[in-house]
Amino acid sequence: MIIKHFELTKDKISKFNYYLFHGKNEGLKKEIIERNFIKNFNGNIDKYDENYLISNKETIISELLSKSLFEDRKIIIISRVTDKIIKIIDEIVRRNLDELIIILKSEILEKRSKLRQLFEKEKKLASIPFYEDTSKDLSRIITEYLNTKKIKLSQESINLLVNRASGDRENLKIELEKIYNYSITNKDINISKIKVLTNLAENYSVNELAENFLLKNKKNISKILNENNYSDEDCILILRTILSKSKRLFNILKRNEELNNIDQVISSTKPPIFWKEKENVKVQANSWKLNDLREKIYEINEIEFLIKNNSKNSLNLVSDFIFNY
Repeated sequence: MIIKHFELTKDKISKFNYYLFHGKNEGLKKEIIERNFIKNFNGNIDKYDENYLISNKETIISELLSKSLFEDRKIIIISRVTDKIIKIIDEIVRRNLDELIIILKSEILEKRSKLRQLFEKEKKLASIPFYEDTSKDLSRIITEYLNTKKIKLSQESINLLVNRASGDRENLKIELEKIYNYSITNKDINISKIKVLTNLAENYSVNELAENFLLKNKKNISKILNENNYSDEDCILILRTILSKSKRLFNILKRNEELNNIDQVISSTKPPIFWKEKENVKVQANSWKLNDLREKIYEINEIEFLIKNNSKNSLNLVSDFIFNY
């Protein structure tokens, strides 16, 4: 059965156990899953990639059938699905496991897709398309975010952000987070600064600095610091960028303790890791222990507190932190 995403009310959700989320708008999918399914859910939540599920089909299905007798409701989220998974889903559906909720996530599924046809045809299955956000949608999200954070931007800057979001609110929120981090110590944010902060096409030095910190590459760190005339005002942005990437890596390491498959964990990370970054992230994951990275995250928060109270020595504090790992 075809359902529109805004029709997923509490009453509607109670009527279905199996969902197919398909389309390009990963940000909206994430919002719907978090708000309508995961929030206030007290059962277990398992996440798989289609390839992993297919490779471990017998084990996973066996666990579903055996654990269903003893556990409360469970949510299973399967990413990057294609028609390859249809036999497994059909087998699970035929078992009528009422305590199980399965959400399949895919990008574009053509109308001829057997998986899509199955979910659109069967009344007990829900097929929800997620189309790209319109410019109007993105402008509304930007305005609401700016009002909440009390940030003022020109309409020209807002239009630029809409264009760079590529029709996906998740991309947009990543860019808005960069702007917010910068706004902590800089209230005047013009169009030129927006272009630098949201420059996804060129190497952005702060981003490169954060990447090389997690790679533990002192040679590149030194080169970036020497080539860029960072000021004390840049330090909060540098720390927040390192913090954001450190938290992402921390979550990857934590998930890998459970799955013991770093490639699987990196591939299923949300927001998706750009393909050019994946090898670097893998090297980073092999370079850090979970507890060491946790300590660094605590340290970042401590340094930010010191900087906010006395910004005169900011650059030295940040430089010492970056080199001392």
